[in-house]
Amino acid sequence: MSRPPLPPFTAETAAQKARMAEDAWNSRDPARVALAYTTDSRWRNRAEFLQGQRAIEAFLRAVAPGTFDYR
Repeated sequence: MSRPPLPPFTAETAAQKARMAEDAWNSRDPARVALAYTTDSRWRNRAEFLQGQRAIEAFLRAVAPGTFDYR
């Protein structure tokens, strides 16, 4: 699946990519947030290490109420 903008980034496309990631987090939808990361992303949350979109989505679903209530 190809989602623009893709690297190499210009100042304009980097800002667009950042806005898209913000929009995903603001949606409070774990599936949409996970799509902002690559299929082989590596995440660390304290002592937990996650790899891949599926693991990120599962983690966010498990902790979503607390994670998405940050202001």
